[in-house]
Amino acid sequence: MNEKQANRYKAIIETIFKRGFKAGISIIPFSRDDIIEAAKELELEPLKNPGDLIYSFRYRIPLPQSILDTQPEGKEWLIPGVGRALYEFRLATVNRISPNANLVTIKIPDATPEIITATSLSDEQALLAKVRYHRLIDIFLGITTYSLQNHLRTTVTGLGQIEIDEVYVGIDRHGCQYIIPVQAKGGTDKLSTVQAKQDIACCAEKFPKLVCRAISAQFMSPGSMAKSTGRWRRRDN
Repeated sequence: MNEKQANRYKAIIETIFKRGFKAGISIIPFSRDDIIEAAKELELEPLKNPGDLIYSFRYRIPLPQSILDTQPEGKEWLIPGVGRALYEFRLATVNRISPNANLVTIKIPDATPEIITATSLSDEQALLAKVRYHRLIDIFLGITTYSLQNHLRTTVTGLGQIEIDEVYVGIDRHGCQYIIPVQAKGGTDKLSTVQAKQDIACCAEKFPKLVCRAISAQFMSPGSMAKSTGRWRRRDN
C-alpha cells in the first residue's frame, strides 16, 4: 500500500471514530455507508472497495495515532464485522498473533514443486502452497487432512461476509473428524485474532458436527514459517 492511499484511509477512519467516540465508551458501531460518507465529507476520491479499508486496518497498517491514544493500557481497538456491511470499533485485549522466534525450528524437506514456487503470484499464495505440499497441517496437528476449498467466501450470522484463505477437512486415528480453517499472511501483513474468531464462528455455523481447529500461518524468514492454532469442540446432537 502506498503512502497516499494509507493517509486517505487514516483520514476516513479517524473521521468515523471521532463521530462516535466518548470517554469510557468501548463499542462504536458504523457501516460501509459511513465509510463512503466520510470520504465525501473529506472531499476525497471515492473508494472503489470500502471493504479494503477495514482489511487494511486489521492486518496491514496501524490506526491513526489519535485513535491509538484513546486505548487504555493492555487494550486496543479492533474492527470486527457485526453483520452485512456492518462493523464496530471494539476495545479488547491485544489481539495480534505474533510468531515467537525463540521456538525451536523443525526442519522439513522442501516438497514444493519448482513450477509452483516460480509462478506463485503473492506471498500468501506461496505460503498456502508450502503448507499444502509439505502437509504441514498433518504434521502440526497429528491428523490426516485434505484441502477442501481455497478462498471460501461466505456470510456468517452476526458477522456478515468473511473469507477464509483455505479450508481443510481431517480425521484422526480415533475417527474424529475435523474442519480446519487456515488464515495465511505474507509480507508485512499481520495475523489477528479477529480473523481467527471469524473463521471459528463460520465453522461452528457451517460445519457444526466437526471439531474446528483454526490455523494461523505466516512467513518468518525465507524458508521459515510459523503456525498457531485455536480449537472449538463440536456440539453433539
